[in-house]
Amino acid sequence: MRRLPVYLVLDTSGSMNGAAIEAVKNGVQVMISTLRQNPQAIETAFISIITFDSSARQIVPLTDLASFQMVDIKASGTTSLGEGLNLVATCIDREVAKTTAEQKGDWKPLVFIMTDGIPTDNWQNGLAEFKKRKVAYTVACGVTGADSALLKQITENVVFIDNDMQSISKFFAWVTASIGVTSTKVEDSGKEVKGLNELPPPPSELNIVV
Repeated sequence: MRRLPVYLVLDTSGSMNGAAIEAVKNGVQVMISTLRQNPQAIETAFISIITFDSSARQIVPLTDLASFQMVDIKASGTTSLGEGLNLVATCIDREVAKTTAEQKGDWKPLVFIMTDGIPTDNWQNGLAEFKKRKVAYTVACGVTGADSALLKQITENVVFIDNDMQSISKFFAWVTASIGVTSTKVEDSGKEVKGLNELPPPPSELNIVV
């Protein structure tokens, strides 16, 4: 079976403390329960959660929807975005099956990065490692306080939201719909997503950076 790997790379630095981190936790729970009702997603989508603050951790390895269990997250520390990018690159190397002469590998991973601040580490090193993989379709979500020009260096696909519970919830609802659409697309047509225009239209709370 060809899996659709999905990596959520989430900023859990101190500035996300309070309502923002609660909205993130709630958004992940709602996303999982919604995807579990989608027959294509339940067959295809595998989810991993990576958090970054003063360091980066993979708190949930790539897991099928039925087995997925969220780990509690707290917001504290600085913004080691470079470590987060480096870690997702390492996890993709380890967890995503490559296509060989004998078999088809997994589908191209979807990576959703959410951050509300300016990196406090040498993020360009992490970005260089991440870019070497050339395998992921990546969307970066900047919450109020993030640098859109910096996020544009990570991916062409950048959206911005306000730092409030409703906007964060809408972002996760859009991620959920995007995973659903992508899992249907790969199952039905064998084609992978190549641009934002192939994903569901973002809600009004998400501003696309062009």
